[in-house]
Amino acid sequence: MTRAQLLLDSLVHEADATGFGAHGMHVLLGDDAVEHRWADDVREDIQSVAKGICVLAAGMAADEGLVGFDVPVAEYLPDFDIGPGVDGVTLRHLLSMSSGIDLPWSETLMTDWPDLAREFLARPSRGRAFQYSNASTYTAMTVLAARTGDVLEYLRPRLFDPLGIRDLEWQRCPNGRIVAGGGLALRTEEMSRLGRLIRDGGRWQGRQLVSTGWIDAMHSEWVDAGTSPGYDRYALAGWGGPGHAWRLHGAGGQMLLLAGPAVITITADDHFGADAMAAFAVDAARAEPDRV
Repeated sequence: MTRAQLLLDSLVHEADATGFGAHGMHVLLGDDAVEHRWADDVREDIQSVAKGICVLAAGMAADEGLVGFDVPVAEYLPDFDIGPGVDGVTLRHLLSMSSGIDLPWSETLMTDWPDLAREFLARPSRGRAFQYSNASTYTAMTVLAARTGDVLEYLRPRLFDPLGIRDLEWQRCPNGRIVAGGGLALRTEEMSRLGRLIRDGGRWQGRQLVSTGWIDAMHSEWVDAGTSPGYDRYALAGWGGPGHAWRLHGAGGQMLLLAGPAVITITADDHFGADAMAAFAVDAARAEPDRV
């Protein structure tokens, strides 16, 4: 039995014992990959894990010289009205939720205003303060689309086709842009391919799809996000923790957990059980070498 299978078995046992509402789990340890399912193997909304894909998109565009992470976004959107203090807001600030612009999530976020990105950038900034908001990621992808064209079409040949993820659609707002911070459906194993790419520093089957520096920025140069354990530091789409690990984390328990050589991918419908499951998974991944 492989180390990956041993780790997966421990996660499955924990999910069953605690009643965690998992749909699927995938473990990648080294090159060994195994999966267990509780539900049909269908594509499901990965929720805020999609924010990590937005970072990859921006990193690829930066590699091509189309955008700069530290250039004020107003330079890319010259026809947008810019609120007080927003003239210094950059793509990095938008993707790390540190623009200081106040516009919290709501169920009708994409339809509350004629153009969410214009509304967001027209509001004042209070400096480099953290506020988690899908509006921030959406605005970042509006900036990107101004330089690359449609973000999903930009990503197909650069990310999704190399990963073998095809026939993909991304939910769109009334203005036709991707909603960015969610609305992208993947199978558990398809999401795990993103985890492998990230773990391997942006490299896939011998080809560098995105510079390693953008991968590193997903879990470094942390922004202070508060005091709640597991939610106290945020980088470019990545949350610090549990423990030594970091993660991309979406509502309902959609997670990519990166713990050294281990990538644990979880799809679920258990928002409130996700943190405990993540903590167990990271502890199990740390202990696994001692069991083999």
